[in-house]
Amino acid sequence: MSNIQIHLFPCLSDNYGILVHDPDSGRTASIDTPDGEEIARQCAAKGWALTEIWNTHWHPDHTGGNMGLKDRFGVQIYGPGRIEGRIPGIDSKLGEGDTFDFGAHPVRVMETPGHTTEHIVFYLEAAGACFVGDTLFTLGCGRLFEGTPEQMWDSFGKILSLPEDTELYCAHEYTLSNAKFALSVDGDLSDLQDAVATYEAMRERGEPTVPTTVAVERKTNPFWLAGNAEELGRRRALKDAT
Repeated sequence: MSNIQIHLFPCLSDNYGILVHDPDSGRTASIDTPDGEEIARQCAAKGWALTEIWNTHWHPDHTGGNMGLKDRFGVQIYGPGRIEGRIPGIDSKLGEGDTFDFGAHPVRVMETPGHTTEHIVFYLEAAGACFVGDTLFTLGCGRLFEGTPEQMWDSFGKILSLPEDTELYCAHEYTLSNAKFALSVDGDLSDLQDAVATYEAMRERGEPTVPTTVAVERKTNPFWLAGNAEELGRRRALKDAT
């Protein structure tokens, strides 16, 4: 098992900044750049030298700190290459199936259109983590600004086919608002009820509800369950039998 470290912190109004650090190589990645100054402060507090940025998509609350951090630290910027000119300062243009090394650890790229047409996610198997941007949220998914429902469904399938213990690092704290919708459509599911109670307690303690896991989202995310009538029926049958 690797000793990769992941540091998550709140910034802006409801974003999360995420730093990924490999002690063996000394490399540190920022997943998107919602707030360049806060990212720099967090790196300094951890004693980590920022070496790269992994952009999931072009929205300004994900790329707004790119150029400031690049000018300041000379970082390498990895991001989606499907649409030209959208990722400030991009050096490495990536698409479905591409890989690159983070120290001794491969990072696999998956294209996950839906929220935007060029959205990608980064799967770092050595850390048991996937950085999913705005494709999937705890109990929800990103708004379809550019893509189609069919694209988002396929994107969900890619992410939720990863090992069940994979931690999914999404980019916003939207869980309690997502929970209201989830309960309105699947409120009879005990897995969902239990998850929402847990998340409410976490937020009362000021704790983040990120990351979630593949296993949890497969059982509770209404957008995944909506396309799995057989699984949804099985869960409701189990509830009725108890």
